[in-house]
Amino acid sequence: MPIFRVTTKVRKQTNGIMIEPGMSVQVVTNSFNNPVCTNGGQEVVDAFMRMYGVDIKKAGCLSTAWLDVERVG
Repeated sequence: MPIFRVTTKVRKQTNGIMIEPGMSVQVVTNSFNNPVCTNGGQEVVDAFMRMYGVDIKKAGCLSTAWLDVERVG
């Protein structure tokens, strides 16, 4: 199962949610594709909610323009 590290690129405050650069989560998926683009990015949304308590989708940051995705395993 591939492991991806998803990291925020920039600071953004939207809908009362603050995203800081460098916030990072690891996502384990069954797919070899980018987890931000797979299944509506739900695994990434869940990981940010678990780790930081922020809804990355509600903040409007669920795209590769705001997130850096790196396969680590």
